Amino acid sequence: MTYDELIPVIRRLALEAGDRIMEIYNSDDFEIKSKSDASPVTEADEAADALISAGLRAAFPDVLLITEEQAASHTQSGDTFLIVDPLDGTKEFINRRGDFTVNIALVENGTPTRGVVYAPAKGRMFYTQANGRSVEESGALDQETPGDLTPISVSQPDNGALLVVASKSHRDQATDDYIGKYQVRDSKSAGSSLKFCLVATGEADLYPRVGRTMEWDTAAGHAVLAGAGGDVVRFDNHQPLTYGKDGYANPFFIAHAPGVDLKEA
Repeated sequence: MTYDELIPVIRRLALEAGDRIMEIYNSDDFEIKSKSDASPVTEADEAADALISAGLRAAFPDVLLITEEQAASHTQSGDTFLIVDPLDGTKEFINRRGDFTVNIALVENGTPTRGVVYAPAKGRMFYTQANGRSVEESGALDQETPGDLTPISVSQPDNGALLVVASKSHRDQATDDYIGKYQVRDSKSAGSSLKFCLVATGEADLYPRVGRTMEWDTAAGHAVLAGAGGDVVRFDNHQPLTYGKDGYANPFFIAHAPGVDLKEA
């Protein structure tokens, strides 16, 4: 599998999954179930997962696949793997708020190196190209033919007037306390992995996450942000956030433009 082979496949699968998700999103009603950890899962999560998983296994049968909706995959491990969250922001989806994404990423030696984040309700798509640089695609978002590609890059932040983005569904006092350590010009909330993409485009400078996430929640956004010149570090010691951890659970983290003067936890 080469990057030139990978990128068209994950782009197309993200768009196909997004179409299926939007069919269910725009229907009068859809099924909602609870997983073992009491988190919600919808028929859109499951339909998108089936579509993406089948596509990735057909294209790259020898590459390990980790996906949120297939618990058996969470006990597998390897140095190189594809990791999928077919619908990140399920609560946003259920409440029809639009801030949900399709996420597909490649992890190599603990680092997300390539990825796609597609927000079908917002018509925004971000991905890394084969050369590792991140772009936002605009236009018709045709499954077979890419539209206009705009290179994206992180901001040159003003530490006296930072732009901060935080979770919409999981914002808490601990997050607000940490944000309070910075001089903030504007703070906004967003759902799902879109927060990484807002930092990647320079629409935000800083995204702290003081709360539980899993690697499939973050890998694609992490790859997009890295390809735009940004960083994702652990909240506790500001060391790089790595992947392939036991159980695929993340510690708290901070996604940021490199010019941000990070504060201690």
